[in-house]
Amino acid sequence: MSQTQPEPEFDEPGDIHDRIRDAIAADDVDGLEALLATLTLSDALREILQFAPKERDRVFGMLHAERAAELINEAPNEIAVELVERLSVGTAVDIIDELDSDVQADVIGELSDEDAEAILAEMDEQDAADVRRLVSYDDGTAGGLMIAEAFTFHEGDTVGQVLRRLASDEEDFEPYRGQHPYILDAEERPVGVVSLRALLTSKRSAALSGIMSTPVTVGAQAPLDELRDLFDKYSYLGIPVVEADGRLVGVVSRSAMDEAVLERSESDGLKRQGLVGDELRSQPTVLRARRRLAWLSTNIVLNIIAACVISAYEETLTAIIAIAIFLPMVSDMSGCSGNQAVAVTMRELSLGLVKPIDAFRVWAKEASVGVINGIVLGILIGLVAWIWKGNAVLGGVIGVALALNTVLAVSIGGVVPLLLKRFGQDPAAASGPLLTTITDMAGFFLVLSLASAFLPWIV
Repeated sequence: MSQTQPEPEFDEPGDIHDRIRDAIAADDVDGLEALLATLTLSDALREILQFAPKERDRVFGMLHAERAAELINEAPNEIAVELVERLSVGTAVDIIDELDSDVQADVIGELSDEDAEAILAEMDEQDAADVRRLVSYDDGTAGGLMIAEAFTFHEGDTVGQVLRRLASDEEDFEPYRGQHPYILDAEERPVGVVSLRALLTSKRSAALSGIMSTPVTVGAQAPLDELRDLFDKYSYLGIPVVEADGRLVGVVSRSAMDEAVLERSESDGLKRQGLVGDELRSQPTVLRARRRLAWLSTNIVLNIIAACVISAYEETLTAIIAIAIFLPMVSDMSGCSGNQAVAVTMRELSLGLVKPIDAFRVWAKEASVGVINGIVLGILIGLVAWIWKGNAVLGGVIGVALALNTVLAVSIGGVVPLLLKRFGQDPAAASGPLLTTITDMAGFFLVLSLASAFLPWIV
């Protein structure tokens, strides 16, 4: 008769946090490692980030380098940089040695020049050279996303040599995930790639040059959109990256490309909400407040300008108090239409489908949509105003104002990102505030000026 196994006991969130703190205070390395081993990497990182900076430093100073590297790899880049820059050089080097070359470059590239050089000076000479090379590439390019490690052989090598290397337990193949054996010529240029099927169905004495196929490569300076198109076209998990002279410099993986596309989309969304930089609540409070205020203080000025438009028509508002009810409706509906146009332009910019030179064509396309939507929305809100307040002229004023402001909003939303791009500004960060201010001012002006013109028929 089988016995019922006891249910495992799980620590409460507060309990595990206290036990981690006790292990830190007692300098109990094994206890700390055992506690963190019971958690997923994300949960372990979450617990550590709840400690004060000095306690976090203590944790990473106590942990084995492999465990600390796993946590650094799990952390967002800005947090990883903050954690590493607070460590001693020796501890930082031990941890960074456990990371893949692309992560090493991401972290070291964000450190101060002094800290970066101190760490690079203590690293293996070849690893340091790889990091320096990776850091030199722009973010969002194939070179900036690749890893330096590539699973390479030469034309004269045989199938048996590849299989023996795969069977060896002396090499860590983790960085080579998704890579096939790439075949290089004497100048270190990729001339072939060998599939696993070819390896398994060929004689061990067969030369790789006889079973290889032509490789697909990408230039180190290729932008993210070109890289995405290449992965969409081919089902590869990794693509060799080459310099202008054809030399192999690394391999970019599909997962790295997907992650970069997601990060860019998230970053653009945050910028449109006025968050400059990738903010996390574990960052210093003063830094977070300063970043937010940079956008909010600008918005104060823009809103004061919009308020001035309302104050200029104070007499009209006093005479027709019902107008005040519809002012936010007109500005908000127009803003929504404008934000749709911004979103489409931003997407087309990211896909490379439009450039600043296409501003007039984009405006014509958006204006045609704006006219249709403006008329429909104007009729709807006009009818609401007429039925609600029993005044057809008031309904007409509100409807016409919304229709005109919708056309203006989509025109601005479609074109402004292109103009900002043309002048070297960030379209994701600046389009939102400009659109909101202009549509607010224009909406208030249209409603109040039309109401003033038809005042005798509304009062």
